[in-house]
Order: sequence, then structure tokens, then C-alpha cells
Amino acid sequence: MAPLADLYQLTMAYGHWRAGRHRVPAAAELFFRRGPFGGALALAAGLAEGLRGLRAFRFSAADVAYLRSVLPSTTEDAFFDYLATLDASEVTVSAMPEGSVVFARVPFLQVKGPLLVVQLLETTLLCLVNYASLVATNAARFRLLAGPDMKLMEIGLRRAQGPDGALSASKYSYIGGFDYTSNILAGKLYGIPVCGTIAHSFIMSFTSLEEVRPRELSPLAGGEPVDLPGLAERWLQRVCELLRTPPEKANQGELAAFVSYAATFPRDFQGLLDTYCVRRSGLPNFCAVALALHQLGYRAIGVRLDSGDLAQQSKEIRRVLRACGAHFQVPWFETIPIAVSNDISEQSLEEFSREGSEINVIGVGTNLVTCPLQPSLGCVYKLVEVNGSPCLKLTEDEEKMTIPGTKTIYRLYDAAGHPFMDLMALEEEPSPSVGQELAVRVLGRLGETSKVVPTTVEPLHRTYFRDGQVCEPLPSLPEVRSHAQASLNLLSPAHRRLHQPQPYPVAVSERLHGLLTELRQASQ
Repeated sequence: MAPLADLYQLTMAYGHWRAGRHRVPAAAELFFRRGPFGGALALAAGLAEGLRGLRAFRFSAADVAYLRSVLPSTTEDAFFDYLATLDASEVTVSAMPEGSVVFARVPFLQVKGPLLVVQLLETTLLCLVNYASLVATNAARFRLLAGPDMKLMEIGLRRAQGPDGALSASKYSYIGGFDYTSNILAGKLYGIPVCGTIAHSFIMSFTSLEEVRPRELSPLAGGEPVDLPGLAERWLQRVCELLRTPPEKANQGELAAFVSYAATFPRDFQGLLDTYCVRRSGLPNFCAVALALHQLGYRAIGVRLDSGDLAQQSKEIRRVLRACGAHFQVPWFETIPIAVSNDISEQSLEEFSREGSEINVIGVGTNLVTCPLQPSLGCVYKLVEVNGSPCLKLTEDEEKMTIPGTKTIYRLYDAAGHPFMDLMALEEEPSPSVGQELAVRVLGRLGETSKVVPTTVEPLHRTYFRDGQVCEPLPSLPEVRSHAQASLNLLSPAHRRLHQPQPYPVAVSERLHGLLTELRQASQ
């Protein structure tokens, strides 16, 4: 597979090759500079896809022929011959486990290898990690707002940026904490649970009960088939009498659609209530069909709303379901799940919580998969060492200054088990000791020394790729999802909150700070 690369990576590669520097050992790091969505954290995602790209990294004969057509005609033939021999067999990648919480300036992953190859991998890795981590983080924010018990469904296929974006959104939303996707291709490819019911178009396509086929449904326990439309009509009279609403106000086409769907899926009947009037039509029709199914031994699995004041309507629906359950002595009726959709955003979830809604399932599409609050995570990939010498990008903007040298990354925990600081130290430095005071320099206030005492010290990176092969077992998608939720749950509430979180300190060791100072002074 040809690498996903920008043209300037090939022109730089040619420059390195002509200078005889292409096999010089180098190291680069991938990280982001600022927390997304105004928060403090992100979820690291896309690692498995990145490793797959490394295994497949090579230039085919067709790739080389194309590059001959776009690089300057003065490019030597021997360079193209060299490209045809390239692979990632001399590359080593260490990274955080996929699904880990990561903070600004802390490397997701580190790449070591020949300078030319390390630079050629830049855009490939950025492309595979940037959106994956962004949408996983966006999904995690929805999960944090919804709480652990709410069911979340990703429904963004038709709104995503093309089929590739849609598949990635389904996969990484699941990692971020969503329970289901409506995308059946994502379900097939990744094993994500799929979920879905009916649309307004199905209900609008019916006008009367005469259109219902088949009309009969056998009881679950066996026995003679029953005319389901007739049974539903009789139940509608009883429901409307209880609710004190005229049965003639219940739309007959909607009732027909519900009966048709219930006859086809008696164990999976869910009603979409807002095609017409929820109170006078959708809800009475649903209750009538659900009670008819109950009489035959089946249970409806839920209702859905797609418009209006969702929180207020959910409370009214729950009141009716409880009334029907009590009056008709059907206890499970009171707990029928209520699902909602309709351009759901973070603000929607905050409103649901504030108003004390009765919602059990939330479908999120556009505001999940397109990440409108922040369209890019802004990851960067920077060289930190070439030929054994640390290198530094120096700028007046401290946020854009790189941290030189190959490093080991540690997460420090307090006595309550919460991480309180991430620490970058030079690779050759000894690991921080548990229970011993440590002098560090926090990014953003490098001029002062801070003293910390960690209760637990966790090295964050593992080596995942060496000698052209993945060398660490990769977890399944559900395992990555579980790791993401566990990582989020370890954070203190102050660091985890979505609005105005307490800044999470990222620090460098005194030795690394000394190297940084030395290189800055040498560059002035």
C-alpha cells in the first residue's frame, strides 16, 4: 500500500537521499497542542489502523511510476529505485494503548527509524489518528453528559463526510462510549451492535387498516391466529376511553403502519409517535397495538420521538404508559423505553438532565460525526531527535515549541487513585519512585520548580511495532471501549468535567528542562 503522503514529504525524502542522510536514525512524536472542545482531555484512537498502515507501507511499481510523473524531471532514477525497496521493517513505534485518556503536549505515539521513512510516515499517521481521536473524544463527551445508564446510538451515516468518514465515526463513537450504530456496514466490519426501527416514511405510506398484510398473528404460546388489526381497533377504543381522547382523532394510516410492523416484528415492535399528533394519535395508537401484542404474549420494546420538546413529551408519555400499565394490569408497560432523536447536541443532553426527562435512549447523528464544535483535533508530528542529537522547534509562541529528545512518559497518581500529572523525562533517566519527592517543571510555568510525591507511577507507552511487525497483542474493539471508559473514570471530577475543567498539569523532568534550556540558549 502506498503511504498517504503529501508531496513535500517526497521532495524532502529526495533531499535527504541526495545528501546521503536518508538512513540517519531519527525520532518523531505525534501529539496535539490544545484540548479539544474547550475541555482538558482527548481519547487516543486510531492506533490499530496506524499499525495496519505501517505493516502495508511500501511503494508498488505503479506508485513509483506515478511519482516519476509528478516529481521534477531532474530527479535521479536511482531515487525511484530506492523508493521501490522501502518498507517499515526498521521502524519502531511506541504508543499509549488505544482508548487511553491523553492530554495536550503529551505524545500519543513515538516513531523511531531511518530519517527518510520517519518523515514519510507523518501524514499517514496524522490522517489515521486525528479524526479517530476527535470523534472518540466527542462521543466520550456525550457519554459523560448522558451518564452510564443512558443508551446512546450513533445515527450519523447520512450526515457524515462520505462513506469513509461514516465508517470511522461509527467505529470510534463506539470506542468513545456509544452502545449502538444504525450503520449496518460498520456492524458487519467491526462487530458493533446495530439498532434501528422505522421512519416517518413507513408510517406515511399507509392510509387505512385495509392495507395491512398479513393480518393474522399467532399467539406466542401457540394457538389459533388472531386478526391483529381488529384486536388493535378494540384496544384503541379502551385506550382512548382511559385517556379521554376521541378515537376518531387517532390517524388510521398510522394505526395501520403500527399494526403492519407489529405483525412483522411482534418481538421487536417500537412505535415512532410524532408523524401526526403524539397525544391524540401516536401515543393512543402505539398503546393499542402494544396491548394487543401483550394479549398475544408479546412485549413492545419502545417508542421514539423525533421532534418537539423531547424532555417534556417524554414525561407526558411516561405518565400515559404508567396509567395504561396500572389500568390494564400490565406492569412492564410502565418501563417501556423512550428513545429520542432530532439534531441532538451536548446542549440537548444538558437540557434533558436539567428538566428531569424520562428518556432512556438517545440517537445522535450530525453533532457527533461531524464534530461541529471543533472540526479537527489539530495533531502534529514533530522530529525530536536526529542522529542521536535532540532537536527543537523554537518559536516565540511557547505552545508551538517542541520538547526535544526521545522520552519516557509517566502518569502520576495521588492517594485517591486519580492521575494528577503527566511527566515527560529523557529516555535514559531512571523511573520516578513511588512515595519520593520529585522536582518537575510544569509546561506553561517552566520558570519555577514544583515538588510532587506520586502514590503510583504508570509508564504510558508500550512498544507496538518492531521489525516490520506488530509486536504487542491488540485488544478487540469492545476491550478498547472498556479501557476508554475505565481511563475516563479514573480522572478526578475536576479534570473530567466538560466546561471549564481544572487544567491538567503536564510537566518535564529537571534534566529534560535543562536540555530544553540549553538548546534554546544555543539557538539565540
